[in-house]
Amino acid sequence: MGLSVRVVGRSTIGAGTDSTPGWIMRIVRLANFVAPRSGGLRTALEELGAGYAAAGHEVVLVIPGERPGRAETRAGLVVTVPGPLVPGTGGYRVITARRPLARLLDDLEPDRLEVSDRATLRWTGRWARSRGVRSMMVSHESLDGLLRVLAPRRMPVPLSRRLADRLNSATARSYDVIACTTEWAAAEFHRLGVPNLVRVPLGVDLGRFSPVRRDPVLRGSLARPGERLLVHCGRLSPEKRPERSVEALRELRRRGVPAVLAVAGDGPRRPALEALADGLPVRFLGHIADRDRVARLLATADVVVAPGPIETFGLAALEALACGTPVTVAAESALPEVVGDAGLTAAGRPEAYADAIERLLSRDEADRRAAARRQAERFGWPASVDGFLRAHGLPRLIGDRRW
Repeated sequence: MGLSVRVVGRSTIGAGTDSTPGWIMRIVRLANFVAPRSGGLRTALEELGAGYAAAGHEVVLVIPGERPGRAETRAGLVVTVPGPLVPGTGGYRVITARRPLARLLDDLEPDRLEVSDRATLRWTGRWARSRGVRSMMVSHESLDGLLRVLAPRRMPVPLSRRLADRLNSATARSYDVIACTTEWAAAEFHRLGVPNLVRVPLGVDLGRFSPVRRDPVLRGSLARPGERLLVHCGRLSPEKRPERSVEALRELRRRGVPAVLAVAGDGPRRPALEALADGLPVRFLGHIADRDRVARLLATADVVVAPGPIETFGLAALEALACGTPVTVAAESALPEVVGDAGLTAAGRPEAYADAIERLLSRDEADRRAAARRQAERFGWPASVDGFLRAHGLPRLIGDRRW
């Protein structure tokens, strides 16, 4: 092959031979349900984008917002497209206008398309195929689980599964690759025998989230001497089941365990949770945008509670482990395979969560904190970026550098 130079719009984005491992690609990524106060999804988008850029690729992220905009970030160019608010979600927006988005994609001329929304952006797989663009859908949620949790009336499992199977089959046909972050998330595609499925775990910033972030001053502001500090870190929305953390605290207090709970996060369930927590030692801290503050909080806790039943990976739980803090997780979710022996599972009921928390607290503190950190060290972002690049059919990130 001879020398190739590709020009998109007014900028040259790559030069090399088609067979050269260093060939620069323009990776365009689409995501809905991203808000200024988003948690794990926003973190994953930023870290993967920064990793792609560190590998030499040109990266564009398209997300919804109140008004149009463009901003250069460490994760590449972020293009904001106006999208309406989704009622009852506490600030999430979606891109609903297909023709303008299709025109934007035509203008961007991606070499790779990566989509993080099976619900409203699945049509972009057909757009990519019609243009000869390799495409990947990243499954950040269990569609079967979402249908059961968010349906106006509780949807029977057979019905939710049939509907999820139909939608997942259509998604698998539309994209070249379906990427799932855990075996749990991949199960609904395995059930269909999807041939283009890959599993790529997400990662954690092992430098920022570290046991050295433990903060005695912060602890003193949240708990008195002798009290056990529990932390719930996540969006306060129905699918996350934050009420389980409050009810677990109630059960622990009933048992005479001197525990307190700090809730980091915001969302549509907050007023109901504040009412539920009346009379209990619960501190609602709101959304914490500063990731260093989040790290200090997680490192200072004795146990972190992650009760979401349809979590497909759970970055907050992994960040807690990186801080040396064990986690109690929902047995129904993907988190048991993420936390391993560094955490314990609970099956829904407040008593089960209280049992798991007490068992974790009964372990030697140095041992439980060391085990948590060891488990987190299995999930670095460079390895995750490598996995996603391979899923895109691209060379891996060279070395183990941070970006």
